[in-house]
Amino acid sequence: MDEGILLLRVVLAVLVACHGTQKLFGWFGGGGIQGTAPLFAAWGLRPAPLMVAVAGTLEVAGAASIASGTVSILGTALVFGTMLVAASVSRQNGIWAAKGGYELPLLYGLIALGLGVTGPGRYSVDQALALPDFTGMGYTAAAAALSFIGASPLLIRTTRTARKPA
Repeated sequence: MDEGILLLRVVLAVLVACHGTQKLFGWFGGGGIQGTAPLFAAWGLRPAPLMVAVAGTLEVAGAASIASGTVSILGTALVFGTMLVAASVSRQNGIWAAKGGYELPLLYGLIALGLGVTGPGRYSVDQALALPDFTGMGYTAAAAALSFIGASPLLIRTTRTARKPA
């Protein structure tokens, strides 16, 4: 079981970290901060360059926490929160990614929450250092709630922008 959790942690972390570095540095075909800023501005996320930098940094930090299993509940909260906002900007397209929907951020966010429930497993910094165990439904529900509260101002902005007539 610990090997499966490790596999999920690493795969999710690599994908989310690459997603963040697309924003921050333009790696993996991304636009970097300046290239991504117009998209964030169109979504109502302003000041757009700052919002791009914040999103990319939170994604990379959350991915590092999840991959290493270091205070992984924090990584759960960071990834879930950024994925809430990412999903919100494409909600009008429905769920399926093939139609521009929110399928991918939904998947990443839910996997992060699932890892919050299970914990990082035996192969983690938390376990190696015998750090307190902040896993399970209660801690994960609290992390999800804090993520939602933190993301709320951005969710409100993207909702208002989506409602504006073209």
